[in-house]
Amino acid sequence: MQKYFNIAGPCHPDEHYMVPVLERNKSLLPLIEQKQYFVIHAARQSGKTTLLHELVDHFTQEGKYYALYCSLEQAQVFTEAKEGILQILNTLRFAVKYSQLPNKEKFARQLDVNDTANLIKTAITDYCLALDKPLVIFFDEIDALQDSTLISFLRQLRNGYITRSRIPFPHSIALVGMRNIRDYKSKIREDRQTLGSPSPFNIITKALTLRNFSIKEIEGLYRQHTQATGQVFEKAAVESVHDYTDGQPWLVNAIAREIIMEILENDFTKKITAAHVDQAVKNILLRRDTHIDSLLERLKEERVRKVMEPVITGEKYAISFTDDDTQYCLDLGLLKNEDNVLKPANKMYAEVIIRTLSYDLQYHMESQIENRWVKTDSSLDMNGLLKAFQQFWRENSEIWQEKYQYQEAAPHLILQAFLQRVVNSGGEVSREYAANKGRMDLCVHYGENKYPIEIKLHYGKKTIPEGLEQLAGYMDTIGESTGWLVIFDRRKGAAWKEKIYWKTEEEDGKTIHVVGV
Repeated sequence: MQKYFNIAGPCHPDEHYMVPVLERNKSLLPLIEQKQYFVIHAARQSGKTTLLHELVDHFTQEGKYYALYCSLEQAQVFTEAKEGILQILNTLRFAVKYSQLPNKEKFARQLDVNDTANLIKTAITDYCLALDKPLVIFFDEIDALQDSTLISFLRQLRNGYITRSRIPFPHSIALVGMRNIRDYKSKIREDRQTLGSPSPFNIITKALTLRNFSIKEIEGLYRQHTQATGQVFEKAAVESVHDYTDGQPWLVNAIAREIIMEILENDFTKKITAAHVDQAVKNILLRRDTHIDSLLERLKEERVRKVMEPVITGEKYAISFTDDDTQYCLDLGLLKNEDNVLKPANKMYAEVIIRTLSYDLQYHMESQIENRWVKTDSSLDMNGLLKAFQQFWRENSEIWQEKYQYQEAAPHLILQAFLQRVVNSGGEVSREYAANKGRMDLCVHYGENKYPIEIKLHYGKKTIPEGLEQLAGYMDTIGESTGWLVIFDRRKGAAWKEKIYWKTEEEDGKTIHVVGV
């Protein structure tokens, strides 16, 4: 069977091209040797389930421990402990039945199903008594458990943990999901439920996460395809994939699959270039594959909005890295912490976040606004475009701002929707989020030309001087001598004649047009 790049479900080494899983996660094995109970958390479709299956296979082949994989996803709908614990027991029964474990018939026999406070602990303890080697359990989708079901389940694990020197219980347990264990605690506190004492969370010795692929790992993954088919990924293509994805596993696989199967239609004689990568990225973003859609559904959550909005606007001092909501966004894989600056986790997410939040306005503009700013030489009349935006903002801002859940970020989103309407005819917008730096930097690419733009919110007399300095620095990095500083004035009561203006300044030998809106 010809292997392929997998984008649906866990990977299997005999079917799919894979980065070696255990080699990337060697720190797990000592934890299991040391009888630890621990957490593995990582964003959706980053390889968690694949890792767990590999671990089960590893221990089965090694023969030192018995290993069991159990997904708790089916317990998601149950908030009450009685129903939830019974569903977990049924899930465990199913997992044992179709595992390679011995004495399956001895699992969960003669249990008092009314004793839900001890049901899981008793079932697992009785089964451990029937085994001749220690048992390791990997509980996947721990995020699925809710409210009192989660508390009861963790309490039973804790009770088994603290007595396992006298009463058999699993040698090691991993709780695996998208979020760290601290977020379960935060959620329960918000629901005003008491955990009592002692806490069921205090048996967890370590929380681990799965890192993204390095560029060398991407090269190795793609080389497997080259060895199987002869089709070469050019070095620039691999570098481009890493630049777009930051090594996010699903995206790395999805781009390769899109190029091979859709763009080149399985013609293995053609080399894969950076241009193919660009096209694949555009296809995936426009199509909004399931991975993208499920991630972006999170943007509707209030706790995500509270963090994402200042990331978009660059609002200073609005985000605490120790806040539970910030950690939640990091755990989801929406954001990353790069040199103590919060940014979208990769360039593809950065692009699709803005497109998603401004989609309704972009759709409206397609039919309502004529693109008059593309010149015959394939350059843009950026001055004319931004003067038109000033008029659009004056006439429409109140209407459109009210439509946004992200109202503080509405000016940034509306301007970028306006720009996107223009560049859809043959250009692109690159975005530099700069959370806590008071701005967002854009560069509109059209033909061979680049147009640097900085967006800032008016906050006082220092806004323009600070913006001029910041934009001049940004222009240095992209090698342009003309730029545009857009200042949104959202002061209540300020007259339009104060907010709408245009003036041109010189900063470090550069021409900067200051656009007031």
